[in-house]
Amino acid sequence: MTTVTPLNSLREEEHIMATLLDVLRQEQQLLVAADMEGLPAVTTRKTALVTQMTLLSAQRHRSLGKCGFPAEEAGMDAWIAASGEARDESATLWSALLQHTRDAKELNRVNGMLINKQMGHTQDALQALRPAGSTNNNFYGPGGVTTSLPRSRGFLAG
Repeated sequence: MTTVTPLNSLREEEHIMATLLDVLRQEQQLLVAADMEGLPAVTTRKTALVTQMTLLSAQRHRSLGKCGFPAEEAGMDAWIAASGEARDESATLWSALLQHTRDAKELNRVNGMLINKQMGHTQDALQALRPAGSTNNNFYGPGGVTTSLPRSRGFLAG
């Protein structure tokens, strides 16, 4: 049985975060190309990676606590300073993880802006399809003519 150490968790976290960055870049390419067909698969993958990151982070925190360090992000610096032979690898991985996290946050922010832009275009296109002066209660009937939905009068039981 492998002992879970902050370093083991850190290795996995850095790998998963690098993968998440690739997925966010894929998502951005799909959004820029307005390729909405590929987004559900990317979103599913992104969600799975974020879930893995959450679990690994919690695992690292528990491991830090078992080693006598604060079981939080702040405990990493103290643990790295005391990690002896693994200090260089740990510091490099921790630094890379923090940078990947900053990069992912920025990519996610930009992707959110692209999504909002796509939603705006979709809303504009829908608005252009509505006849001038129409309300949201209009729809196309079976004959292709716009009609209004009758106002509901409620249900009366007599």
